[in-house]
Amino acid sequence: MRAVIQRVSEASMMIEGKIFSKSGRGLVVLAGFEATDTQETIDRLCAKIVRMRIFSDAGGKMNLSLLDTGGEIMAVSQFTLFADARKGNRPSFVRAAPPEISRPLYDAFVRKLEQLSGKPVATGIFGADMKVSLVNDGPVTIVVDTEHRE
Repeated sequence: MRAVIQRVSEASMMIEGKIFSKSGRGLVVLAGFEATDTQETIDRLCAKIVRMRIFSDAGGKMNLSLLDTGGEIMAVSQFTLFADARKGNRPSFVRAAPPEISRPLYDAFVRKLEQLSGKPVATGIFGADMKVSLVNDGPVTIVVDTEHRE
């Protein structure tokens, strides 16, 4: 599983020209899934996301987590995070889990984030053409790959 975590001051998602969901100060998480991902993978990554200390404390140091700040989350399924562009000009997506596997994983990911954060998570529609707008605060962007546990 791979996630791109962006600290944001606000975010919104449009589908078919209409705002589908919004979130305030917190995180936008783009999540890509592989066929080998499990509930354990999701649990571990979700715990890391909500506890990651990437929000500034009173002294301006990144020392607070989403849980500390009461922030919101927008979660977006994004198979393109597993693009392999090493050969040619057209990326391959063979590492990305197919929809019949990734959709239940994404649903479990959202449920776990909601459970851990204690708040609803803003989402889109799985597989839809979505337009995500956000204000990256900092900017702060962190990439986490569960295969690389350093």
